[in-house]
Amino acid sequence: MTRTHEKVRYLPKSKPHAHTQETAAEGVEQALKLLEGRWKLVILFHLFGGRIMRFSDLERAIPGISQKMLIQQLRQMEGDGIVRRIVHHQVPPKVEYALTGWGQALCPALDALLTWAANRPEADASDDPQA
Repeated sequence: MTRTHEKVRYLPKSKPHAHTQETAAEGVEQALKLLEGRWKLVILFHLFGGRIMRFSDLERAIPGISQKMLIQQLRQMEGDGIVRRIVHHQVPPKVEYALTGWGQALCPALDALLTWAANRPEADASDDPQA
């Protein structure tokens, strides 16, 4: 049996994150800060599924958003590692946007959130804790 060099070691197995109420609340708050903004979720849904869209296509697909706001939201998401900006050096210039792998990983979480919201029970007295 061969031995490896003494400096070569296996990485320790990572422990699952055991959250307390405080750390869980803090983590959720940090995650929501990445998605805050009126248009970020709308932009995300247009880019889900590996879609690559030009700036003008996004602008047409989202009625009511100004160019300035679209630029700001895309830059913030690019800075946070959610969106990838693809620049094609040609004349006229061509810029496209796509989700990073990490950004695409949001899809199941947002789908679960939509399902949760769709299953909201009707408000009645039996759900009222003060009844």
